[in-house]
Amino acid sequence: MSDTATLSPTKAWMISLRLRTLPLALASIVTGSAIAGWQGQFRPVVTLLALLTASMLQILSNLANDYGDAVKGSDDRGRIGPLRGMQLGLISREQMKFALLLAVALSLLSGALLIFVACNTAADVLGFLCLGVLSIIAAITYTVGTRPYGYMGLGDLSVLIFFGWLSVGGSYYLQTGAFHAVVILPATACGLLAAAVLNINNLRDIESDRQNGKNTLAVRLGPQRARHYHVCLLAGAVLCLAIFALLELHNLTGWLFLLAVPALYMQARYVLHETDPSGIRPMLEKTVKCVLIVNILFALGLLLA
Repeated sequence: MSDTATLSPTKAWMISLRLRTLPLALASIVTGSAIAGWQGQFRPVVTLLALLTASMLQILSNLANDYGDAVKGSDDRGRIGPLRGMQLGLISREQMKFALLLAVALSLLSGALLIFVACNTAADVLGFLCLGVLSIIAAITYTVGTRPYGYMGLGDLSVLIFFGWLSVGGSYYLQTGAFHAVVILPATACGLLAAAVLNINNLRDIESDRQNGKNTLAVRLGPQRARHYHVCLLAGAVLCLAIFALLELHNLTGWLFLLAVPALYMQARYVLHETDPSGIRPMLEKTVKCVLIVNILFALGLLLA
């Protein structure tokens, strides 16, 4: 039975939305908010609006990724990852364009409400408006346009910036009204973990991406070095959190994130020894869960410290 026959249009849309990736966007907001709470400046309404905005931007990115890859032919039936609605002809180009416009509008609306509630100065309003527009542009141009940066191996850097430094630093600033260097280490850890999720995705699709001219960092590094790179991302994230705990926290609860290290180790070991791209496929969801667990444990440790 064909993939088209077994998928309804509703199911196709759910696959394209990729709701399972939302924890990736939410984790950095949780971390930034936890740092603000650790300093006694937690604002629940701001946190909820930041979570909503991050979710909308993640969905926008997912839809734009599907659209861009389908138009460019990167999402062909030879890829190991799940087939998307546009690939199967269940979602037309016009329908996806409308969905993208709707996601942009909802992202702008949510972001505007967040800025209205959280910002108190004209400089902050202007600054976060610019960051919001930049985030939308980055979400779309990852795979869409004549020179999508995801096809040039710059996706990992973008993830570090937007899922790490900007998300954590931004959610912290919106609650405290200030930025402190103390945020950099946890923000970097979040970005590195998010980049690990992207790297797993790119390792899975490395052959089809290479054949279709999608030169992700995994393609540029090659399968073996991309696996070593993955280990470095996981280890780097743990190191950043450990340095933060050593410098800033003086309570054993601040080291709760170490409970996730065995899971990260098992994942690193698996990725290093699994040479078949199809064997990498189950690791994507597991990596997303690991990212969420690490951030929740770190946030809980902060609140208990």
